[in-house]
Amino acid sequence: MDTSESSTAPQTPAPAPAEGPPDRRGWRRWAMDTRPLRRPAYRRLWSSTAVTAVGSQLTAVAVPKQVYDITGSSAWVGYASLAGLLPLMVFALWGGAVADSVDRRKLLLVTNSGIALTSLLFWFQAVAGLESVAALMVLLALQQAFWGLNAPARTASIARLVPAEELTAANALGSTVAQTGQVVGPLLAGALIPVIGLPELYLIDALALCFTLWAVYRLPSLPPLAAQVKRRAGLREIAEGFRYIALHKVLLLSFLADVVAMVLGMPRALFPQLAGETYAPYGEGLALGLLFAAIPIGAVLGGLFSGTFSRARRHGWMVIGAVVAWGVAITGFGLSDSLWLAVAFLALAGVADMVSMVFRGAILLAAATDEMRGRMQGVFTVVVAGGPRLADVLHGTAGAAFGPRAAVAGGGLLVVAVMLGLAAAVPALRRYRI
Repeated sequence: MDTSESSTAPQTPAPAPAEGPPDRRGWRRWAMDTRPLRRPAYRRLWSSTAVTAVGSQLTAVAVPKQVYDITGSSAWVGYASLAGLLPLMVFALWGGAVADSVDRRKLLLVTNSGIALTSLLFWFQAVAGLESVAALMVLLALQQAFWGLNAPARTASIARLVPAEELTAANALGSTVAQTGQVVGPLLAGALIPVIGLPELYLIDALALCFTLWAVYRLPSLPPLAAQVKRRAGLREIAEGFRYIALHKVLLLSFLADVVAMVLGMPRALFPQLAGETYAPYGEGLALGLLFAAIPIGAVLGGLFSGTFSRARRHGWMVIGAVVAWGVAITGFGLSDSLWLAVAFLALAGVADMVSMVFRGAILLAAATDEMRGRMQGVFTVVVAGGPRLADVLHGTAGAAFGPRAAVAGGGLLVVAVMLGLAAAVPALRRYRI
């Protein structure tokens, strides 16, 4: 093994800049930009993400399935999901501060080991026939705490592994495999449970994490750039991250853009009602599956044809346009009587969501200094995790009051109006470019 990749590796220099944007003609100009994969360190991080994206979804399916098998209650499935939310949010904020104060590679090794250990404990309790919802909720809270510590360090490391001009392409690659995992993982889990049983899903996830640990071990050392400065990771450092966001309007607007899109325009809480009422003639099961799969499938397609992202320079306008397009597509979904038209609108929303994710991620990595990137990613993790859950409450309440289709269409229109209002009132995002 190269000494630059050992556990005692010295700080590596910044990656060499690329020659420039890829000169591709015809259909290739639309295809995904894979230049970051030519860099061994990023390729290792990306490949570990690809494996984990599928493996983690096996556990994400197995936990609610096991809770429902034990209790026979969907309410308990919801309670179990909430058990992981608070640890995720708390440890993501703290994990961002930790990621700015230690070697990020070492933090990834520790946290991935913790996630793997919890997957093994999930497998053990299932094989032992424990049938304890309390144990499942404790393990889920522990796993989400480790994931909250892991996610900021993982994403913040990207800017140290690729040059600035490849950040957009790197984010597109990472977002695409994450969305692919959300499609492939549940389908694979559904196919495997009747064949090998539910406990083995946990074991497969744990084994997949062994590959992740190996890939992370092969990364170069990623200590703080100002290594001579001793940093802490406490409440003061977390508060500094929020002050940093408040002082940098382009970062604040990038967070608000995601809050607007997800809280006002994520209608997944209404999918079961729409499948059972509006789209019942197509078959409730088919309709429900298509509604849940449409957005991730659209996001994957958007990632596969993301070649033009690398040539875009006005990242602020790309975020604004993507959020507005999301709102328009969600409005179209709410107004659709046809299931196939509804799925098409949701797929378009998925494409817009991919564009938004890629450029918001690039802004967070490029506009923040390295000593703040971990904390920015911690806040980003909280927003991504918490926004859809707030949307579930908002849309569920609005759907009961006004009907599901009116709630969906109204939410989409609010996204468009609020995003355009923010863009007009605060020009920082409009003016941001690389």
